Amino acid sequence: MTGTIRPLVAGNWKMNGRLRSVEDIDRLKEKVALNAPSCDIMVCPPAPYLLPIGEAMAGSSLLLGGQDCDDRDDGAHTGDVSAHMLVDVGCKGVILGHCERRSHHGETDRVVARKALAARAAGLVSIICVGETQGERDEGKTNAVLERQLAGSVPQGATARNTVIAYEPVWAIGTGRTPTPEDVADTHLFMRRHLEGRFGEEGAGMRILYGGSVKPGNAAELMAVPNVNGALVGGASLEHGAFWGIVAVYLKA
Repeated sequence: MTGTIRPLVAGNWKMNGRLRSVEDIDRLKEKVALNAPSCDIMVCPPAPYLLPIGEAMAGSSLLLGGQDCDDRDDGAHTGDVSAHMLVDVGCKGVILGHCERRSHHGETDRVVARKALAARAAGLVSIICVGETQGERDEGKTNAVLERQLAGSVPQGATARNTVIAYEPVWAIGTGRTPTPEDVADTHLFMRRHLEGRFGEEGAGMRILYGGSVKPGNAAELMAVPNVNGALVGGASLEHGAFWGIVAVYLKA
């Protein structure tokens, strides 16, 4: 695993789960208490379940995260959730700019950057997602896309304390396909150099997560890649055994 950066494994439930999912949190909590993995663990359930999931996490090192937030503090914005509301229910972080938000809701880099500023002001860690489509990859545009998204989505003043980057190749999400470790290494190195060039030591210390069909069977190989500082996990985070299988990569020797 990479240097002295403490890894983060974040589970994105997307629009999945029910109240009974609290039982999975109870089991995860027990395993974390018994094994003390050397990584931070965040669970990001749908907004209606943030409070009960957060209550189930009480007394553990598990972190609660949101899946999105608005860039405004309050107002007549039906259906939206502010960063301060996430803090009120115990969130420590929020996923921003996920490819599904970008494609399904038309979110631009500029919108993501505004949300990241709102999250920062509220005291949340932003997990800012970037990644290329299959078409962009086939055309050799991966680095150009990532540079544009990083430049436009990560606001000035970002630090290793308030910002995490998640690389999620769009073509790998939910498909069972993953880039080779060599491809991941090249991509994460490119992003690291961009962050260092822009933010200096803070960029060198930012966590860069890999996301895109991470499973227990490939987690150890992917997490061992240089500049991979954890994972943003989708489908495998919905079942505590599979999610633990990824977290377990970071068990202390």
